[in-house]
Amino acid sequence: MDIYQHYRKEEHAFIDKVLEWKAAVEFQYSPKLTDFLDPREQEIINLIIGDHSDVQVKAFGGSTTSERKRVLIYPSYLSPTEEDFQLSLYQVDYPSKFVKIEHPQVLGSLMSIGLKRSKYGDILLDDDNIIQIVVSKEVDGFIEVNLQSIGKASVTLKKLKLEDILVQKEEWIEQSVSFSSLRLDVVISSTFQLSRQKAQAIIQNGQVKVNWRIVENASFECKEGDIISVRGHGRLKLLNNEGKSKKDKLRYTVGKQK
Repeated sequence: MDIYQHYRKEEHAFIDKVLEWKAAVEFQYSPKLTDFLDPREQEIINLIIGDHSDVQVKAFGGSTTSERKRVLIYPSYLSPTEEDFQLSLYQVDYPSKFVKIEHPQVLGSLMSIGLKRSKYGDILLDDDNIIQIVVSKEVDGFIEVNLQSIGKASVTLKKLKLEDILVQKEEWIEQSVSFSSLRLDVVISSTFQLSRQKAQAIIQNGQVKVNWRIVENASFECKEGDIISVRGHGRLKLLNNEGKSKKDKLRYTVGKQK
C-alpha cells in the first residue's frame, strides 16, 4: 500500500524524513531526538511508526500542555526520561511595567538572531506579563549571548527549572457552521463572519496557516481535523462533519480559539 496516498503532497518530504529516522533507529539500535515539531508533524510520526514492536515514539515539550515538542524515536528496550529530551526553559526579564511585549515580537526577535524555528518550542505568556521560552539545550549559549532585545525593550534571560514552566490550557468554543464548500476562503469567511473578498485578501497576504504551514491559495481544500490560524482573528479547527443541511450545504462542528 502506498503510504503517501493518505497525506497531502506538501507532507511527503517530511514522511521521507520520518522513514529515514525509523530505519536508522532500527539499524543502529540507538535513539533519534528530533528538533521541535508542530502537532501535525508529531501526528504524522505517530501514524507512521505507531505501535511498532521494535521502535517506539515519545514526545515532550516541557509540560503536558505543550504544543511544540521534541520527539524521541527509540528502541523498545529503552525507558526515556525528561532529561533525554534536552530542553531548557528561560524566563525573559524586561521592564514589564513600562513595556508590553506580545508573542509575535518574541517570535520575530528569535528569528532575527538566526535561530531556526525548530530550535525552540512554545513561547509562553500570561496575564502578569511573564514570558517564557522553551529551547533545545544545544542552543543555550547562543540564545543567552544573542537575545538582548525584543521590540524596543532590552531583555535578559533567566534560566529556570522545567517544573517552573507556565501551564496554558487550550480551550475551544464549539459551534455548528455551514459551508458551501471546503475552500479555505469559504471556511474562513463563514466561521469568522468575513466577506469572501476579505478572507481572500488575508490568505493572499500570507496571514493564514493550515496545520502550521502558511497557505496563500484561497482555493486550498480543507478537510476534517485541519487547524487553521488566521492572524488577528484566532484559530479554528474542523472537528466533525455533520452531513448536509436542508439547503444542501456542508455542516461542520467547528472549534474556535482566540
